[in-house]
Amino acid sequence: MHIAFLTPEYPHPYLNRSGGLGTSIKNLASSLVEAGERVTVFVYSQAEDREFEDQGVQIHSIAKRKYTFAGWYLHSKFLQRYINKIILLDGINVLEAPDWTGITALMHFKCPLVIRCNGSDGYFCHLDSRKQKPKNRWFEMQALKNADHILAASAFTAKLTKAIFGLKNEIQVIPNSIDTELFKPVQIPEVSNRILYYGSVIRKKGVLELAEICNLVFKENASARLILAGNDVKDVFTGRSTQELFMEVVKSKFHNQIEFKGLLPYKAVQEEIAKASVVVLPSFAEALPMTWIEAMAMEKALVTSNIGWANEVMIDGETGYAVDPKDHQAYSDAILQLLDSETLRKRMGINARKRVSEKFATQVVVKQNLEFYKSLV
Repeated sequence: MHIAFLTPEYPHPYLNRSGGLGTSIKNLASSLVEAGERVTVFVYSQAEDREFEDQGVQIHSIAKRKYTFAGWYLHSKFLQRYINKIILLDGINVLEAPDWTGITALMHFKCPLVIRCNGSDGYFCHLDSRKQKPKNRWFEMQALKNADHILAASAFTAKLTKAIFGLKNEIQVIPNSIDTELFKPVQIPEVSNRILYYGSVIRKKGVLELAEICNLVFKENASARLILAGNDVKDVFTGRSTQELFMEVVKSKFHNQIEFKGLLPYKAVQEEIAKASVVVLPSFAEALPMTWIEAMAMEKALVTSNIGWANEVMIDGETGYAVDPKDHQAYSDAILQLLDSETLRKRMGINARKRVSEKFATQVVVKQNLEFYKSLV
């Protein structure tokens, strides 16, 4: 079977910067190749046209075209022609695309199209209580309605996506996966009282709530240190640096207990996870967060949010704590409890990795994907 993916991001040095979407696609593509399947990835809106192979996956880097008029329409038709040519030449059986911005809204392909919901613009606007641009909503709705089949990374995402766009079709749930041999406990000593947040420094990830929480943590534990690893994002409501907003919320006497690392390469992120005593991920907007299962796979105790998708990943009190980020006192108490008990951290960390191995490991999830793809061919 030959499976293809259409995506705006994919982690590779030849391509533009990638986030969680690209990581989830790469994990799936690699596991499909290991299972003996053929995989092609079309990565659009890149700096240049280029074809190359990466760990058995055939990559098509497609440069963004510029048009003086009707750019979205003409670009989508260019992508459609390009992909359909490869579908026919290389015998692609299934094409998968993301729900974000509805890239396939105006496209028709020579094989079944699957949309996988990892969170559309409409989905995140709903979670952020923001109004979605009508154009974005139309494209995403058309893409979902034109798809032959729809998948979602979590049951919460499936249910909310159906409600937002008024979809009648059932949405099958297959979670994102992780290579548990790539993310596993490493021989780097844990640093006492070190708290790690990693991911984009952005309001929807709960970082401004984390600033309030840190005021309470640092008041009780003068040795605690917070490390933030991720790209600073301009705040959607104020237009300002979220990092600046964060530091304005934290009391000035605690500023020396905070360090911003910026965007780090994968290996450095793993080192930061390994050194952390506690990983904090208080996000308000996810589908199924890769950061959560990465840290869990490395046997780290987490304090996460308790919203929507959380109970599909975390088991509160067993793999860590799932707490409402707006309840600053309860969230800080959970962090302090873990900082104070190495035994508790280790027990929860072991439980966390066991949870990932059973539910999110690539060798488990790839079987679900293969069964789904085979049902379409």
